[in-house]
Amino acid sequence: MLKEKKNWRSYLFNIWKKYHGQLLSNMLTVGLVSLLVKGISFFKEIIIADTYGVSELLDTYLIAVLVPSFVQNVFIGSYNSVFIPNYVAEKNENKNIAAFQGSSFIITASLALLLMVITYIGIDFYLEVLFPGHETQYYQLIKVQLWVILPCMFFWAVSSLISGLLMVEDEYLHSSLQGLFVPVSTIIFLVFFHERFQEITLALGMLIGSALSLIYLLFVGFLKNVIHISKPSFESRNIKILLQQFPAKISSGLIHGLNPMVDQFYSAKLAAGAIASLNYGSKIPVVILGLISIPVGSTLLPYFSKKSLEGSKELFKNLKKVLAAGLGFGSLLAILLIVFSKLTISLFFERGTFTSSDTNQVYVIQQMYLIQIPFYISAIVMNKYLNAINKNNFLVLSSVVNLILNIILNYAFLKLMGIKGIALATSIVYLVNALIIYLYIKKTHTNKITS
Repeated sequence: MLKEKKNWRSYLFNIWKKYHGQLLSNMLTVGLVSLLVKGISFFKEIIIADTYGVSELLDTYLIAVLVPSFVQNVFIGSYNSVFIPNYVAEKNENKNIAAFQGSSFIITASLALLLMVITYIGIDFYLEVLFPGHETQYYQLIKVQLWVILPCMFFWAVSSLISGLLMVEDEYLHSSLQGLFVPVSTIIFLVFFHERFQEITLALGMLIGSALSLIYLLFVGFLKNVIHISKPSFESRNIKILLQQFPAKISSGLIHGLNPMVDQFYSAKLAAGAIASLNYGSKIPVVILGLISIPVGSTLLPYFSKKSLEGSKELFKNLKKVLAAGLGFGSLLAILLIVFSKLTISLFFERGTFTSSDTNQVYVIQQMYLIQIPFYISAIVMNKYLNAINKNNFLVLSSVVNLILNIILNYAFLKLMGIKGIALATSIVYLVNALIIYLYIKKTHTNKITS
């Protein structure tokens, strides 16, 4: 019996070692912190549901935060995706990483400030085009909350860059902990200051949390000696590659980031509260996807970036193993969550102004969103693979296909199924997206072998 236990332990150790112990350790670290962050974030959503229910005020907040979040995901997230692989290459070549960091901080800060100005100037046009037909008070509520949230765009941009530096140095714990500040701050404002700040409570929670997150990352960055800023230089080969890849990554992120806006555009055509129903229906899927895709995506980008310097053959083998595991696990998880969808909505949201009638509407929306889980995970993994090898151009084409497909499916399914059709359209888009990217990667890899 003792021998069998030793053999079993030895078998587990060999599996750990075989599949890169450091990578799995990093995934576990990010996963555990993400579980904590998502748990607190989900508790925040429960308090929001209890406070606002499915209301027009919550609709206006979700629209107000949509543009800053869109900018963060598309522009700032895009820069971080091309920064990490090229920063790794710069370090590997023993070049001047301080100048590289200096250039990157200037690019990031300038981009954030420019986008803040564009958002401020263009908000009226954006609201009139995408959300027409509402009263003046509705638009004013959106703009009041947006003015509070706007500085977050700068905080998020600099935070994203410092977080990337920490991840390159395998400081995943400290990088991940910064996600706690916004949900904790929002909860504090909801519980203690809602009566005082009324309609801007959620926006203030986000603003203060984002500022504290940046302060924390700056402190950790200097403490861990990962921030080295000197006179910027744009002559480095890697910074030139970064700047060449950036437009392609922005374009793909921009097009892909339009999908939530398309969803809200169609849902806004329905009765008041439709956007909030869509929001509640996506909450649990978003939490689940975050708990999986955040540790996977965060750790795989630096990992793929480092491995790409050693050649593509082993890298592609590892990609296939990760994809197979993600697809299998994601499928089982999606089935389980779909079966218990109504129970989870009732358990977590049905209180206060959120009634059983709301549950009956929202749980079906949630089921439609849950279908995407295995395909979303696969797409995240493959996107990081392409980011790491500076193959961002193809992501532009795949994003165009996704956007066109999303518009078509939203239009068709909204007529056939109502608000839940928008959620189903999202899941189908991710299925097609994952398939397209995999076929491209496989073709690219085959061409490399045969050439």
